[in-house]
This record gives sequence, C-alpha cells and structure tokens, in this order.
Amino acid sequence: MRFSIVAGEASGDLLGGQLLDGMVRHWPGLKSDGIGGPQMARRGFDAWWPHERLAVRGYVEVLRHYVGIVGIRNELRKKLLADKPDAFIGIDAPDFNLGLEESVKSRGIKTIHFVCPSIWAWRYERVHKIRRAADHVLCLFPFEPDMLRREGIAATYVGHPLANVIPEEPDKRAARARLGIREDAEVLAVLPGSRESEIDYHAELFFAAAARVQRARPGMHVVVPAVPSLKDRIEDAVRRSRLDPRTHVLTGQSHTALAASDLTLVASGTATLEAALFRLPMVIAYRLNPLTYRLMKPKALLPWVGLPNILCNQDVVPELIQADVNSESLARALLDWLEAPERMAAVREKFGVLHGLLARDTATLAIDAIEKTLEG
Repeated sequence: MRFSIVAGEASGDLLGGQLLDGMVRHWPGLKSDGIGGPQMARRGFDAWWPHERLAVRGYVEVLRHYVGIVGIRNELRKKLLADKPDAFIGIDAPDFNLGLEESVKSRGIKTIHFVCPSIWAWRYERVHKIRRAADHVLCLFPFEPDMLRREGIAATYVGHPLANVIPEEPDKRAARARLGIREDAEVLAVLPGSRESEIDYHAELFFAAAARVQRARPGMHVVVPAVPSLKDRIEDAVRRSRLDPRTHVLTGQSHTALAASDLTLVASGTATLEAALFRLPMVIAYRLNPLTYRLMKPKALLPWVGLPNILCNQDVVPELIQADVNSESLARALLDWLEAPERMAAVREKFGVLHGLLARDTATLAIDAIEKTLEG
C-alpha cells in the first residue's frame, strides 16, 4: 500500500505521525510520501517538501507566500497524477488540501481529509468544497460527523489522537525532574506559536507578560518549548524581555513543558487543546495582521476562538484577541488564575471530563474508515 499525505504544520505532523503508527502496523510494508515533518519522518515518511513551507495563517500572510505555495501544490499534483497512490490523505491545512483533493479525486484517486475544517466556527460555506473534495472526513470532535452527514458528506468520529498520547494524570514530578525544576516551584509555560508570523506577533508581548508575572511571583519558572526552526528568534525575544534566569527555552518538548507547569499563556490553535488535556488553566491570546483580522472577524460564528471554550461551550478560560493583547492584560489574566486556587482546581476537573470524551482508539477507527473508503 502507498499513501500520499500532506500535513501543513507542526500539529498536522503530530497527527500524521500517530496515524502512520497504526497504518504501518495494519499494512506491513506501507509506503508514504508527500509533505510532512519530523514526526512523520520517524515513521518512514518520505517528505518531498518540509511542512514548514505551508505553515502560514491569515489572508495577508498567505499572499506573501502565495507564489511559492501554489508552485508546491501544482508540482505535488503532477507527482500524484503521474504515479497514483492508493489514496491521498490531507491532514488539516484545508486551504491547501481541499483544492488538491478535489483535483486528484476527479482523476480517480480516493481522498480522505483528516480533521474536519472548523466550519462550525467560521466560513460554513466551505462545506460545499469539502463535499467536492473528500470521499471521507475523519473528525476529531464528536459533534462533527452528524453535521457533515446532513450535508451529504461521509464522516467518522475518530477521537483526538492527543487524548491517547497525553496521560489522564500527567506526571508533573517527572517532567520537572527532566527540566531541573524543584517540585514546589511555580511554573508558567509560554507557547507563542509554531509559525513564523505567530512569533512575530506574539513573542515579545508574551515574554513581557511573563516577566511581569515573575516580578509579581518571585521564584516563578518560565518554560518555552520552541519549534527548532524558530528557536533562535524565540531566544532573541526572551533576551529582550529581561526574563530572569529561571527561564528555560527548550527545543521542542512541548509536552514536557506542559506537564511540568501550573498554567500556560498560549496562542490560539491546537496547543490550547494540548494544554487542556494536560489539565492546565490558561490564558489564550492571538494577534493577526490588522487587515486579516478585519476580513476574518465578520465570518466568525462562535463567540470564542480557543478550542477549550468551544468544546466546553462556555467561557472556561480567558481569551484576549488583537487589540486586547498587551503585556499588562496578559499578566493580569495569568495572576488572576494564581490568586484563585479553587478556580484552578475546577477547570482542571472540567478538562479531565473533556479528556475522557476525546479519548478513542483513533488509529483503529481511522484505518477502518480508510479501508471502507478504498472499497467503496
């Protein structure tokens, strides 16, 4: 069996690696190729392009990289049609993958889209493109398949693979030992994002907020898991922020950082769900190019951007967006958590329930759906 796969950023690479684990067990001798990152490469994936080439979010930001991204998609389409795989799997990255899926599907290649585009949050009109592009959609959240089936789209709830990777009771003591942090210390994880544009918009403000928290809570450790390709830029931002020496910039190791922490300041995205599965109180923040924000805001269908609030369908953790993101407001929101231990305990309990809802045998459910799609 041969599958071509496209994962467009770090979170997609993580999902792709976990999916490949199950696929390799199920189909011995499996070959996989396309666009991915280090997690997929460890499972024998042949990356024709690195996933960082697609890790761009926002209208204005995409325009700056448009020619390069379209060139990659056109070249990839040619390769797929010249040597057809058994199926094409697009992991998230809907703006890149759906158009590619639609094109190769019309030429007889089975298409699976892994991660339902968040049409329930914004841009519901994309449902028509999903119908044309995907033979089957693998959904991470339980409410999505019924929504898609009402629109004539085959879909299966497979749970969220992160809920199987992240333990129900994270070992904080072991994580702190790995990082050389005392068991009784307070620890804040700062995750400004995994894309270059996110570092540009978030890093200095996030680290300035963390410095304020350290001044208010002497002895506070700050841990920063950095995407390897962006680590130098993150370290520069840390130096400019004047964080104290109890600041640890890590190469990757986001799960170790989250397991070791008491709370987190995190950019909106998959990392917010990871933090919730680690049962962490958090402050979610996000900034975009102002023009991108003005274009996107009217398309929003929900009052939240963070997955923890969306999945719980209520204001569980604070969100600060665009003009509200400044070092003072971020620090105040973080200190509000630290000053309310009962509130922190309540949100940890709520996130434990969420963990149980999302934990499924994702690989088995996904492979079963893929097999039925190939047979159909």
